[in-house]
Amino acid sequence: MKSLLTEEDRIQLKKLNIREEDVAWQIDMFKKGTPYVQLVRPCTVGDGIIKLSEKEASDFAALYEKKASNLKKIKFVPASGAATRMFKALSRFYNEWKGIEEVKKLSASGDQDAKDLLIFLENIKKFAFYDELKEVLKQNGYEIEELIQQGNIKKILHFLLTEDGLNYANLPKALIKFHKYPDGARTAFEEHLVEASRYISDQNGCYLHFTVSPEHKERFIQFFEQIRDKYEGKYCIRYNVEFSVQDHSTDTIAVDMNNRPFRLKDGTLLFRPGGHGALLNNLNRIDADIIFIKNIDNVVPDRLKPPIYFWKKVLGGYLLNIKSQADNFINLLHKNMDEHILEKAAEFCETYLYKKIPAGLSTKEKKDYILSCLNRPLRICGMVKNVKEPGGGPFWVKDSTGNISLQIVESAQIDMSSEEQRRIFNSSTHFNPVDIVCSIKDWKGRKFDLRKYRDMNAVFITQKSKDGRDLKALELPGLWNGGMAYWNTIFIEVPFITFNPVKKVVDLLRDNHQ
Repeated sequence: MKSLLTEEDRIQLKKLNIREEDVAWQIDMFKKGTPYVQLVRPCTVGDGIIKLSEKEASDFAALYEKKASNLKKIKFVPASGAATRMFKALSRFYNEWKGIEEVKKLSASGDQDAKDLLIFLENIKKFAFYDELKEVLKQNGYEIEELIQQGNIKKILHFLLTEDGLNYANLPKALIKFHKYPDGARTAFEEHLVEASRYISDQNGCYLHFTVSPEHKERFIQFFEQIRDKYEGKYCIRYNVEFSVQDHSTDTIAVDMNNRPFRLKDGTLLFRPGGHGALLNNLNRIDADIIFIKNIDNVVPDRLKPPIYFWKKVLGGYLLNIKSQADNFINLLHKNMDEHILEKAAEFCETYLYKKIPAGLSTKEKKDYILSCLNRPLRICGMVKNVKEPGGGPFWVKDSTGNISLQIVESAQIDMSSEEQRRIFNSSTHFNPVDIVCSIKDWKGRKFDLRKYRDMNAVFITQKSKDGRDLKALELPGLWNGGMAYWNTIFIEVPFITFNPVKKVVDLLRDNHQ
């Protein structure tokens, strides 16, 4: 390793606050190759996924409403993603515009981007940002209806996508207008504020934490200050909103195809963001009793919010129930070695936490093992029925020691050359919508160091390019994948109405966003 780094490299590492041993570990991971997970079987209802009855769901929601008011709650929203992918189809044709007839031909031949552009144009007045787009065009001397009739689509795209207009291709997805209302359109960011007011807010305020990209942090702060009075007045609450950025110390080194450090033209090392798994550091700095995690684009208009509120409370209530029982067992086991309590604790671990207690342990070994099982971070994950959306799902996974546990797994973690692994992955019945409620404190109320409960081998290795040269990039264990591998995990089926992602702009035309 030392022969691969120069003194200038070490100065660069020091400036970025990246440890040399971390770089050595990353290069070693590149040499080992993608460390695939071993799927045992998909989680299904009754086998890893809990399906609550209506009464059970109502009871847990009521428990949350009763107990959560005395606890600090916060909503954690990864919001650093740009809307580039959301407007990919539109950007493509803006950059290579050859006329609307060419788009129609491509659409007829099956080109999905062309189909999306035509759908966008046919329904342009339905988008929440239409009035704003119309106004910016008018300020520049154009009427949007005339441009459409003339077929001057590129002009419309120019003022939608570039900094001469709305600049939507470069804004964070959080700041894109998603939904129309009589008093104006709302961004995804605003929808999270509104949603949180119904299950996060209490007498101490309404706490939210958004992770944002450094170049957009000031824009987020300014936008929040502009709209703050409006929503605090409307919902009679005080918002406490935090913004954090991904720490450069979590960036990972890029290597060439021979696993040697990739160097830029000036000879410096190339580091890349460590993926959403790097946000574990941001999550680790939060001090709260209950943390709700949700993606920035999974929001709905007000008319569809009631079931969202209800199921957030259900998941929160289930978390409080399990956390209370686990803490009670820990407390009792620390007080005495009562065999009855030990057996009850073992039964709880196996029934609710899916932890198999090894046979042949002495009483002390059994107690220590059970305490280890109980005293760790806890997450309750909502799961929706699989509709083949891109992303991960719930599986039973076997680790290198033979231990089997519940994990959220994405396709990039699977050896798709294995027919058996591919079959198991494709037979999944449920999907991870990133609807997670967490407890990150131990039985005495002390924060866990979440970094101790991740599987550092669960990295992602991908092939990229820079300056025309191929390279390998490494992403840290995904936040809800390997980043939470050693948490206590419980999967609960939630209604599909709770999952409403916006991956591309035409998704905003779905009924759940109109």
